[in-house]
Order: sequence, then structure tokens, then C-alpha cells
Amino acid sequence: MQPETERDDLRRILDVRGDVQVSGAAGLDGALPVSTLATMAMSALASTVDALLRSAGLTPGAEVRVDRTLVDAWLGRHIRPAQGTFPSPWDPFSGAFDTGDGSWIRTHANAPHHRRALLTALALPDAQSVEELSAAIAERGAEELESAIVAAGGAAAAFRTRAEWMRSAPGSAVAGEPLIARTDTSTARAVSSWHPEPARPLAGLRVLDLTRVIAGPAATQVLAGLGAEVLRVDPDTWDEPAVLPYVMGGKRSTRLDASTPAGRRALADLLAEADVLVHGYRAGAIDHLGLGEGERQRLRPGLVEVGVRAYGWSGPWAGRRGFDSLVQFSTGVADIGMRHADAAAPVSLPVQALDWTTGYLAAAAAIAGLTRRQIAGRGSTWRLSLARTAHALTMLAAEAPASDPDPASDPDPASALGAGERIETPDGALLLAPPPFRVGEATLRFDHVATRLGGDAPAWL
Repeated sequence: MQPETERDDLRRILDVRGDVQVSGAAGLDGALPVSTLATMAMSALASTVDALLRSAGLTPGAEVRVDRTLVDAWLGRHIRPAQGTFPSPWDPFSGAFDTGDGSWIRTHANAPHHRRALLTALALPDAQSVEELSAAIAERGAEELESAIVAAGGAAAAFRTRAEWMRSAPGSAVAGEPLIARTDTSTARAVSSWHPEPARPLAGLRVLDLTRVIAGPAATQVLAGLGAEVLRVDPDTWDEPAVLPYVMGGKRSTRLDASTPAGRRALADLLAEADVLVHGYRAGAIDHLGLGEGERQRLRPGLVEVGVRAYGWSGPWAGRRGFDSLVQFSTGVADIGMRHADAAAPVSLPVQALDWTTGYLAAAAAIAGLTRRQIAGRGSTWRLSLARTAHALTMLAAEAPASDPDPASDPDPASALGAGERIETPDGALLLAPPPFRVGEATLRFDHVATRLGGDAPAWL
């Protein structure tokens, strides 16, 4: 797929029309055009908001604006505590390590079960130090250890060059997928709860959020910021406190044990009243909860469903666990960074760009699905992946030579935060950057940020 086709395909699949006025300077385009891709995603998101408002007969001729400087900030640098700093989300055992075959592997140990799987694969159940971990990894080959960690239920990525990834079966499969895949589904039943306003286009809509970490939660945070009622559901065993401030603006949060009959019934009841479902589970995970595709359509005809995965929806890695840092290693992004910097080790992107950009594209897909339902009366499913976003990023890089970002054009995120708003939470005040787009009166607005999971009942308001 040629670089320009990425833009054309995005416009076509989202049914977006009209011009977006883009201002501000891009500060993250270096080895790869991070700002360019993120601005493309944010422009598509703003365009879908415009299309939805038009379908409701609101704001004809509204200006659609995107600020590239603020887009950069909203790649994970959009919020901070008013005092102090957030704790690091990274476990000491997460990182890039030299392997015994002269390569590298990226580990992921942020979740306790992933940490256990890593140590099981290394036969280090009682490891206490990074030095122990590093020494054990240095005795193994990168791809062999990657396979062992994955087999143990963990997540890791051996370093691959861009050429190696494209020659591989998973790389070829991902490259053959669209950036966003859409399938129209069942005829919708009447939607009576939606009462769009020029400033709150998603007011009255219900979004069931079955996502974790960044990409999926970033998508649902956008929907909440546009007025939707977003209810995130997590099991009792899951927590990610260091990530929550970045992705829980405007949301409610509840806990359910969907492995029990009562929990499954409660989840099905929530789905039956939802307008949008966003999920980030691996292949088959929702089916195992008794909510296979047919059941989802039966429970909620006309459902707009958005799914996000790490390594695509086809090929041998479609069900593999993955995170932004790992996908960068797998797909050659860290290889491109290393060669651009003339470094002796892999160089990752300056931000978690695959996560955030995929999240904003997923939000655009959800809004485009709502517009299609409004016009054609049908539901739809939309599919995205971090690896396919990485492919788009590398394809866009072919349009222009790599360059080093101008430090003057990448402002300190604190400057953007100073122009934003202050939000009080039980864990202290937070500073939030101004929203990166505006469609007439519509933009992102948050009256709260949930910094803890499970504070709400498993019910719609």
C-alpha cells in the first residue's frame, strides 16, 4: 500500500468529507513521522464529529480545527499532577535486554501475571534484581526466548529489522489488512437516549468499555469527552493505577467477575443497553465470556463495535498479547530509530505513539459507526491494531526523508498544561492540556478524572 493511500483509505472507510484547518508546529517527527500520523488521526476524528453533527442537523458549516502542537501533547503528555509527578508505570523487569545471539529482546512485566510468566520462562521464579534477569536473558537467543515467554502466558518481543518483519508471516498478514476494517451488521432498533447538542455531540449515548492500558482507553476517553456515558468494566483482579490518570477522563468504572454466571448476566445486561462497545481483548476472550459475535448482535441490534488488538486480525499472531513497546520492537520501528540515530542499540519512539494514535483512530471509527447508524439504520464492527498503525507510520515515512525534530517546535508539555484546566481528584489535583481539536462548539470536556477503578455500580445511569 502506498503512503498516500493510507490517507485516502482512512477518508473512505470513515466516510469523512470537508476540510480540516490544521495549525501549530509538529515536534515529534524524527526517524518516523509521529506528529504527522497523529495529526492525520486527530483530523479524521474531528471530521467524524463534524459528520455526526451534520447527520443530526446541527452546526452546518462549523469550522473544524486541529492544533498539531496540542496533538503532540495528547500523545501521553496531556496531563500531570499539580504537585509532584506520576509514579512510573514501568516494572523494573520491563525493558530492552541484550540476548545471547547478539540481538535484543523487549520484555513486559508491568502486570503481575506477565512478570510471573517472564520469570517462569527464564527459570528464575525468585529473581529479585534486574542484574539477575539480564544475566539469564544474555544466555538465550532472542526469538527462542520470545517464544518461551509467550508460551508461558507472557508478553515479549524479539528485535526485528523492518525487512525481517515484512518477510515474516505475521508481518505480511498485518500489511495486507486495512488501517481500519469495517463490516456493516444488523439493523438498529430505535435509539431514544441520544440527544446531541452542538457542544456535546454524544450526549445520551452509552459506551461499554472493555479495554485496558492505553489504546482502547484512549478511544473511550475521547467518547466521554464528547458527552457519552462511558462505563469501564474490569475484573477484581486487575489494576493499573499509574496509567489511569491518562485515560479515565469523564468515565465511570465498575468491577464484574464475568467468569461467574451472575457476572456474565450483568455484563450481558449492560451490553444490551449500550450503543457502542469498545474492547481490547485477545482473540476469543469475549466469546469465552458467553458474548460471541452472534450473541452480541442478538443482545444489541445495531451495536457499534470497535475492537483493538496488538498484532492484527489475521495471520499467526492475531491472538498474541502485545503492547506498544513490544510492537515497536517486532515491526521494525525500533530498528528504524536505531539506524536513524546511528545507535548501537534499538531506539524506540519518543512517546507511545502506536497506542495513542490507534486509540484516536478507534474513537473516530466509533463516531463514524454512529453516523452510519443514524443515516442507514445499521450497526457496524470496526477493527484496528497497533501493528497496522506501525505499518502506516513506516509507510508515511516514505513520503519524505527522515529528519530530526526542531526542539523549538516541540514545546515543554508543561506550557500546554498551563493553558489547560485543573481537575480535582481524591488523589490530588491534575492539570489537563487544552483539547487538540474543535468542531464548532464541540471539543473534549471532562468534569472529572477517575484515578481508581471500581467506584461505580454495574449499571447505566
